[in-house]
Amino acid sequence: MKVIRAVSLGYCMGVRRAVSIAEAETGKKVYTIGPLIHNPRVLEDLRQRGIQALETAETSADLCEAVVIIRAHGVTPRQERQLAEQGARLVDATCLRVKASQMKAKALAESDHVVFLAGEKRHGELIGIQGYAPDCLLVADAGEAEASAAALHASVPASKTALLGQTTLSADEYGLIAQAIRRYFPDIEVIDTICRATRDRQNALKELCRLVDAIVVAGGRDSANTQRLFAIAQAAGKAAWLVESAAELPDALAAYPRVGLSAGASTPDKVIDEIEEALQQLGAAPSQP
Repeated sequence: MKVIRAVSLGYCMGVRRAVSIAEAETGKKVYTIGPLIHNPRVLEDLRQRGIQALETAETSADLCEAVVIIRAHGVTPRQERQLAEQGARLVDATCLRVKASQMKAKALAESDHVVFLAGEKRHGELIGIQGYAPDCLLVADAGEAEASAAALHASVPASKTALLGQTTLSADEYGLIAQAIRRYFPDIEVIDTICRATRDRQNALKELCRLVDAIVVAGGRDSANTQRLFAIAQAAGKAAWLVESAAELPDALAAYPRVGLSAGASTPDKVIDEIEEALQQLGAAPSQP
């Protein structure tokens, strides 16, 4: 068996920045609003350093003189105000691409655009962006986008429209959503919000799928971009496993001559290396494509 690593692995810029910011604040009274990133190994390391996660900004915790880190996914303006009113010192670790989406949503809403916001409705990134454009239309897929566009066209056919998407959407998904809305609003302004690192990672996995018999995706199960990588591998017809650690690798992998290794944007290099080493122990010989 041969192990082939995808070209794009390791932390993306936004995740690396958020973790670095958090690590710089250790040794103090430090909180994050929700999980800083979606990787259990990293979150446990931060917890061991004394960084606690609060579920929401609406908390009874004493935040006077505490450091509160705004996670990579961002928060709403209302949450920021609440935290400041509770006496917290805010440290903004919002991914810069997500921050750009927040500001664009705000500008579009203020210029009377109807904003379509594509992605997972309960994901922290979308909840944060929605705070900047409260009247936006949330759509999870092309079907929902078409239904929302049809309803808007029936009521206000001359609406100015724009589309923003979750940074971890696949380009294919985003394109289908835009196409569905264009049936009713041909002049919709489609903003390129997909993270370039996410796009590169997904494209690298598609290429990897042509070279191997099975795929292992390393990353947190709560990570949207990791889940999309897993879905891409499955859509390519490959036997695929999503694992958070080397201990979760199944013995069945030993039966595959060539195994590809990919990883989510918030998966640490150390975890990737441990998983590759465990694959080698199943009889793999490391190789680069």
